[in-house]
Amino acid sequence: MTYDFLQHYWWFIVSLLGAILVFLMFVQGANSMVRTLGWTAEGRRLVVNSTGRKWEFTFTTLVTFGGAFFASFPLFYSTSFGGAYWLWMIILFSFVVQAVSYEFQNKLGNILGPSTFQWMLVLNGILGPLLLGGAVATFFEGSNFVVEKGNMLDAEALTPVISHWGNASHGLDALLNPWVLVLGLAVMFLARTLGTLYIINNVADEDVRFRSSVRLVGNAVPFVLLFVAYLIHLLLKDGYAYDDNGTIFMEPNKYLHNFVEMWPLLLMLLVGVVLVLWGIVSEMHASSSISKAGTSVFRGIWPAGIGTVLTVLSLLLCAGWNHTAYYPSTYDLQMSLTIKNSSSSEFTLNTMFWVSLLVPFVLAYIVYCWRVIDSKKIDREELRNDEHAY
Repeated sequence: MTYDFLQHYWWFIVSLLGAILVFLMFVQGANSMVRTLGWTAEGRRLVVNSTGRKWEFTFTTLVTFGGAFFASFPLFYSTSFGGAYWLWMIILFSFVVQAVSYEFQNKLGNILGPSTFQWMLVLNGILGPLLLGGAVATFFEGSNFVVEKGNMLDAEALTPVISHWGNASHGLDALLNPWVLVLGLAVMFLARTLGTLYIINNVADEDVRFRSSVRLVGNAVPFVLLFVAYLIHLLLKDGYAYDDNGTIFMEPNKYLHNFVEMWPLLLMLLVGVVLVLWGIVSEMHASSSISKAGTSVFRGIWPAGIGTVLTVLSLLLCAGWNHTAYYPSTYDLQMSLTIKNSSSSEFTLNTMFWVSLLVPFVLAYIVYCWRVIDSKKIDREELRNDEHAY
């Protein structure tokens, strides 16, 4: 295994984790609508307990995604997580609020009332996908950061700072870019769309499922419009490329060229988009065919979920492979990060490669746990009889 192979391999692993994370944000999407999907107090508890079965998967994947990025591309970790810390602190704070809200909303002694914590779930459901989508958009739009590796040689500095932000906003300035907001909103509406699909499949309650099917259209249409708009913008915009010497330069239609030259990624993107649309449209048609047991004839969450993973994976791979700078600097083009200049040592990547072979077993365990948890659809009777329900 060459150093070049290991760098590309670990960008694939990080991209795969990021794609899975976007899919798992259906938890945030459903939570953002908890007040409308559940019109009564018991209906809202059904939604909360449905997503409450899966929120640990989302949070764990987020932590694993960050850990994998830190281990394989530490310069990105120090630059983004350290420089744009206001952006990431808001994201992490919203996820902490989510965990607290699940545990305390129906606990004895809760003087704030369940509604307060449910509104916190709504806050996490909006901010989490919106800001994470915006963070992904910076892979294509660029960020205002400075990288000064020479600081490591500063003998007078006790803690040399390699990377810092070019202004005092520390990452929040990215939200001033309208295209960052477009992709952020697209991810938010995608999470809400997946959330409604998941609730339809997971909750055995006619009222909650009917409200979910109604809101499916209202979230799917903005998602499709925003995503198509950003995809067209991405394929037509100039991209950040680098040559064999590591010199960064602007290349017209770089991301379009990437998809053409790496045609399997283009095929993956097309298949992913078709699966997402298929899951949405098929569920719309099947919304009137819900059985008394609470199981629809067609489970749109699965084709839409698989399509989401394939689509996001293809976009992230396009951002880092084929001599592309995956984290461009708008402060100084030559400070942009690539998988070549920001990765760990060959020894570190090689050692982690063997550890990564355990990933399929971990995924298999997650699938097994998922099936066990969902062996029975959640209903009102379960809420009344389960003393551990949220």
